[in-house]
Amino acid sequence: MAHDLTRARFGTTSSFVLCGIMSGTLTVRVPAMTDAIHLTKSQLGIVLLAWAVGGLLAMQGSRPMLRRLGSGRSLTLAMPLSALTLAGVALAPDYVVLIVAAAAFGVAVGLFDISMNAQGSVVENASGRSLMSGFHAGWSVGAIASGALGIGAIRLGLSFRDHLILVALAGLPVAAALARTYLPDPRGDDGGAAVRRRLPPVVYVLGVVVFAAFMIEGMVGDWNGLYLRDVLGAPESLAALGYPLFAGGMLAARLAGDRLRRRYGAAACLRFGGLVVALSFGVVITAPVAEVALVGLLVAGVAMATVIPFALSLAGGADPAQSGPAIAQTAAIGYAGLLLGPVLIGFLADATSLRLALSVGLVLGAVIWLSTRYLPADS
Repeated sequence: MAHDLTRARFGTTSSFVLCGIMSGTLTVRVPAMTDAIHLTKSQLGIVLLAWAVGGLLAMQGSRPMLRRLGSGRSLTLAMPLSALTLAGVALAPDYVVLIVAAAAFGVAVGLFDISMNAQGSVVENASGRSLMSGFHAGWSVGAIASGALGIGAIRLGLSFRDHLILVALAGLPVAAALARTYLPDPRGDDGGAAVRRRLPPVVYVLGVVVFAAFMIEGMVGDWNGLYLRDVLGAPESLAALGYPLFAGGMLAARLAGDRLRRRYGAAACLRFGGLVVALSFGVVITAPVAEVALVGLLVAGVAMATVIPFALSLAGGADPAQSGPAIAQTAAIGYAGLLLGPVLIGFLADATSLRLALSVGLVLGAVIWLSTRYLPADS
């Protein structure tokens, strides 16, 4: 059993890494994709909206699949599907096809995301230890790796199409290997009366927290490159550092996240994160040069690091008999932030300016901070 648990912990962490690489690869090359397809900011907002809609639909429909297949089998399906649909985005010849491809990629990555979090909960419960922040640190490792690979691809002159296809092809054998590592879901966790019971109200409060956090992450991922390049005048190689720095701050804090939770409690960590992310967005939107904005993005990453993993963990613990449905519901509400965020920022940027549009991050940080008033103290 100990060997199986160690292998499952490694496999789950590696799955988070792979998801971070796939999602981050597309995110880092958004400016190049915009140029290749000749997208306006509003059109880019629609493409990113399609990506988010696909993910939201996957989140909403994931509970029946998880009950039928379990988190391990769902991951085994979602990982290669994510690789194939990433290649589909790369091969899209025009704006309309790109919308469809982005939606398909969103569905695949949404299933990937909720399945790996569900498997993470299985492994965490089996170990009897807090592990979720560490799993999400794996996602940050993947995001940083995608940024480093993106910078390398830009300097080598790779088009965004060639870059995405190479990442997709490399992901397929990795997905096949990881499929052998997962733990089976406990019998009966998501069945019977547990599914029909009303979820605790705190699950929906946590959904609001995750909604704000996902919108912030989406704003940084989808728009930081254009903000640094078009507003602050950074070259593409410097603009590509924004997302890796944000993810690097998240990684550093997530590696210590489980220890911070044991010392201060999850609610206190969420409260601190909301306040600091609001302040850091103030730095980003008032920055006179790209280097100052990059510092703000790094601090925002540190502040945001534990918000999503701790919120999902609290949701899963709100009613242990419904941990799976609670995590899925919280994630589904949260993923709506990715649904609203891209189109909101795109249209606000066209109506005013991208600098002003990104001030939404100040409001979202305040929402996270205020929401913690309604959370019970946790151990």
